[in-house]
Order: sequence, then structure tokens, then C-alpha cells
Amino acid sequence: MSFDAAVSWVRRRVDDGRLPHAVLGIATSEGTALLEAFGPTRTDDRYPLFSITKPIVGLAAARAIERGLLTPMTPLTDAVPGFGAGRDDIVRLRHLASHTSGISEPPLDPTVPLSQELVARGRDFAAGTASRYSTLAFEGIGALIEHATGQTWDAAVAGIANELGADGLHLDLASAHPVVDAAAAGVDMERFAAARNPGAGLAGRADDLLRLGTELLQIGGGKTGGIVQPATLEMMLRPLTGGIPRLEPYPAERGQDWGFTWNLRTRAPGLIDRDVYGHGGWAGTEFWVHPTAGIAWVLLTARAMRDGIDADELDNAIIAAR
Repeated sequence: MSFDAAVSWVRRRVDDGRLPHAVLGIATSEGTALLEAFGPTRTDDRYPLFSITKPIVGLAAARAIERGLLTPMTPLTDAVPGFGAGRDDIVRLRHLASHTSGISEPPLDPTVPLSQELVARGRDFAAGTASRYSTLAFEGIGALIEHATGQTWDAAVAGIANELGADGLHLDLASAHPVVDAAAAGVDMERFAAARNPGAGLAGRADDLLRLGTELLQIGGGKTGGIVQPATLEMMLRPLTGGIPRLEPYPAERGQDWGFTWNLRTRAPGLIDRDVYGHGGWAGTEFWVHPTAGIAWVLLTARAMRDGIDADELDNAIIAAR
């Protein structure tokens, strides 16, 4: 397959200054098919992944489910007894993992620990009645992982990374590319890094995510003994938000459902192939897996405000490669 159109798409956006630099990677179930750097970066440079962190932490939670230590119905109060005072509903792991917990969202760079924010924040809506994107909910998932397994969420993620050989995947943001417009976009990156956010805090290389993409394609094809079992991945890809209102910033017209931490773009109006799951990140990072097409791809860059950038164009160029 020739990915010339996809390479040209990225090169043009770096050359015209809309992206400061970028790394594009494409993988199949057999491994990496393309890995190229554009602008002042290298293919093995690390980038802040932001919300691509979410499904990686979701995989750690899914592994605890496989061990019988959690279920999607486990209440958050099992790990955080002080959560939900005054709420008349029960927030469960499945709500945290599908953006349906109703927990009010703090800034990305909080001034107090996320564990305090989790308990102190109010309720937007009753759990399970609507979907509004929540990064703070993943502090709850991290707490449930630690309560169930005795491991911190980042240690559980490190176990997954070690199995994949993805040794660039960790919380050290100091060794990653800075976000060129973080301050202009209103985020203090020192405070952000200090929060060690389980919904956004990881950094990594394109190769780390390509290894994950190859693994997920193999599991989707029936591979057993991987980082999760095929049935577990199927559980994670089960839509959880199709019949409820979806609120800003991901309203229904954006064309996706939420699975167990995965963004399922099942009705995305701009895509050729809607059999796709993955996640994007605040500073332009993208990680998507197309099971039917047998393709996983990653774009790493570091700009929060990206006028004129539509990653659906890149996705289509990759899927239509010939």
C-alpha cells in the first residue's frame, strides 16, 4: 500500500506552519508499515499524548476486570468512600469509562490534587442519563485500579507498556516536546504535569502507539494471550451512550458513541470507514484503529490551537491508500 497522500497531507500542514512538527505512523497486524517525521523532530521523539492516555488506562482497568477484581458495575465509592455525598445516584466504573458519570469538570491544570477535585466537584446530571466528556472521571478509574489491584494506575500502565516493548510510554513530560501554544491556550504545563493525570498525563513515541495498534489489531483478529483477551476488547468496544443525550463538546452530531474508554466513531459524517475506534489528544495527537481495514495510525504533534486542521481528511487518506 502507498500512503503518499497521507504523507503529503502531514507535510503540507507542517510546511505551511499549521503544525509545528509531526510524526506520522501507520501499522498493520504485522507491524509498522510507515513511520516518518516532519519538521524539527525525529521519529523516536516523545510527545505529550493527553487524552490518548484514557483508553490506555482503560486497558489497565479491563485487565483488572479479567482477573475478577472489578466489574463495569463496581461503584466508585468502593475506592473513594467520600465520593458522592449528597448525590442520590451511584457512579460506577462503566459511567466513569463512558463519560456518563455527571461529575463536573475542573481545569486541565488544577491547583489542588485531582483526588480532592474528584470528591469536591458537584454533579452535572445523574449518572447514566447523559454523556459529557470528563477527564476527571479517570481519576476515579485510577482509584478503582489501585483499590482492586494494589498497583497505582501508572504502574498498571507500565505493565502493559513492558509487555508491548513500548518503553517510551510513561509520565515523564520533561523529556517530551513542549506544547508550543499551551500558555496561549490557557494551560500551565507545570501544574498539568504535577497532577499526574490518569485521563491525560502520559507521553510517548509514535512507535509505542504503533505497537499498541498492532496488538489491538491482532487481538481483534482472535489472538489470545495478549494484553487483553478478544472478548475483553469486544466488551470495551460495546457502545454505552447510543440512547442518551450527548452534550458539548461531543454532541450527537459529531457522530460517535463512547465505549469503555474508547471513542467509537460509528456515525462520523466525515469518514470513509466508520469501523474505527481510538482517541485524540488536546495538542493534536491522534490514535485510531480500523479493524476491518486492518490499519492503525498515529499522528503526534504539539499545538493546542489548530485552525484549519481536520484529522478526518488524514484518516480518509490512510484508509483509501492503494
